[in-house]
Amino acid sequence: MKVLLILLIISFSLTSSFSQKKDPDKILEDVKKTFNEVKDYVVDIDIKVDVDFLKVPDSKAKIYYKQPNKVHLESESFALLPKEGLDFSPLGLLEEKYTAIYEKEDTVDGNKTAVIKVIPLEDESNVVLTTLWIDEAKHIIRRVESTPKIGGTFSIELKYDKSGTKYPLPASMLFTFKVDKMELPKGISGEYNEKESKSKDKKRSTTGKVSVTYSNYKVNNGIPDSVFEEKKK
Repeated sequence: MKVLLILLIISFSLTSSFSQKKDPDKILEDVKKTFNEVKDYVVDIDIKVDVDFLKVPDSKAKIYYKQPNKVHLESESFALLPKEGLDFSPLGLLEEKYTAIYEKEDTVDGNKTAVIKVIPLEDESNVVLTTLWIDEAKHIIRRVESTPKIGGTFSIELKYDKSGTKYPLPASMLFTFKVDKMELPKGISGEYNEKESKSKDKKRSTTGKVSVTYSNYKVNNGIPDSVFEEKKK
């Protein structure tokens, strides 16, 4: 099945963008090399959830990140945040073995990007296919569309213009998903509208959004490993 998917994408790529062929592996390596400048960071985040039948109050939190894949979230209240909002680093996204295929050029928010399809090669991977819109001039990811084995396709929009840092870290992220395909956490601290939920259940087409704003980045100041250790209750 995976081999068939790769062959279909290669066939499409050859017919649609033969005249502007680029090396997808080099583009991805440039992205990883750029992000490698970030050894660790701490950042404040503001989270807004937009789901029709679920009223979740806006929340604040703090994210700690340390290479290669250590992430810790601190929040005084419940924070509904997708895993992708915690760790948007290309190092985590591209740590598995994969096949990369250049598809075409596209524009995202006025920025020219290369569209790269990434297909994991390991059977243990939770992802079937990921498409990346990569800004070749700045070597950053501006958009992600991913299809996991469990759950529906989701998209991520990343904006960098007002991050307040020289490093390749976003100022904001918009995570969009199909509610009926995603498992919302149990015990959510929000007001659940049962009547509206049943109405939406009939249509099964509700789109949910989580927007995250990042501020007060502190980069490469060093973070002790103890921050990422689970506290015993």
